[in-house]
Amino acid sequence: MKRSGGYARRRARMLFLALALGLSALAAGLVLLAFRDNIAFFYGPTEVMAGAAPQGPLFRLGGMVQEDSVTTSADGLTVRFMVTDYKSSLPVTYTGILPDLFREGQGVVARGRLGEDGVFTAVEVLAKHDERYMPAEAVEAMKRAGTWREPAGARP
Repeated sequence: MKRSGGYARRRARMLFLALALGLSALAAGLVLLAFRDNIAFFYGPTEVMAGAAPQGPLFRLGGMVQEDSVTTSADGLTVRFMVTDYKSSLPVTYTGILPDLFREGQGVVARGRLGEDGVFTAVEVLAKHDERYMPAEAVEAMKRAGTWREPAGARP
């Protein structure tokens, strides 16, 4: 009995399909690996104090800038302040120019790393942009901590 050319073609198609799937899986893996280095997870001060935040990788910290906590160093660029969710507070240092709307008692999201000394070193600080706005991440962190209060005059 003679083998037909159909068997060879079927085998070639299966080999091509297996190769295409393998390359697709490799590409997806590389994309996910690249994302892993760029993803910054969000935590509130209570979660950070509870040990939920990673030591080393970048993550976002959000909450309110605690009243009477902002101090500026002699160089004029390094700022130290406390971020609070009204349950816990975490010290933050930032070297750079702060947003114009940054002030005590206002919402803030900072991206950076938690040091071994328990101080969050920010590489970026974002401030709210109007009176009723608070970053969604900060609201969620405060809700998880059980300290969220709906602002007066807030729209539903």
